[in-house]
Amino acid sequence: MENEKINSAFLYQLINVTSKIVGVSDAYTALHQHNVSVIARLIAQEMNLSAFEVEGIRVAGQLHDIGKSAIPNELLSKFGVLNFEELELLKSHAKRSCEILSNVDFPWPIKEMVIQHHERMDGSGYPEGISGDDICIGARILAVSDIADAMMNARPYRKALGLDAVIVELTENQFLYDPVVCNAFMTITSDGGQRLADELSHEPKHCPR
Repeated sequence: MENEKINSAFLYQLINVTSKIVGVSDAYTALHQHNVSVIARLIAQEMNLSAFEVEGIRVAGQLHDIGKSAIPNELLSKFGVLNFEELELLKSHAKRSCEILSNVDFPWPIKEMVIQHHERMDGSGYPEGISGDDICIGARILAVSDIADAMMNARPYRKALGLDAVIVELTENQFLYDPVVCNAFMTITSDGGQRLADELSHEPKHCPR
């Protein structure tokens, strides 16, 4: 039991340090990872997943874009349409994230969640183009959490689109996202997003109390 506590402490210290390193070079990605982590946790809880599963999904959210640390900042913040080579480089961040985390012995399937968070239910995502139940549940939750935070908040190249735009995205493109995950997101934002805003305003926590 004592060894498990020590290992757990090291793991959360590693996550904390990793997040800080990302934040030094790319403050937007660091904040985005925190936000995705919070949204994913709320969705997983709403879906009545176990506490163990919820924590794994939260941790995966905190690390899912770590591979962007290998992408030039000028590309991440570029205005306008990306050319083919730029788009392929940007899309490589999912595999890069998995590679960075490859030697960490997580108690959850973190690497699977991270590498699959841009996969889509109809097989149109990347990097492998897998679909449906072949995408792990954690990645399906991260997919909705990722697009929600990206749309609700300003990006370096555009203004925030807001919660209403997220609702439209999820309802008009139901073939892309897990419907159970979408319904959970709709539930946690049914008050107009106040509960979510309150949760997102809290400081990041890397070790549960």
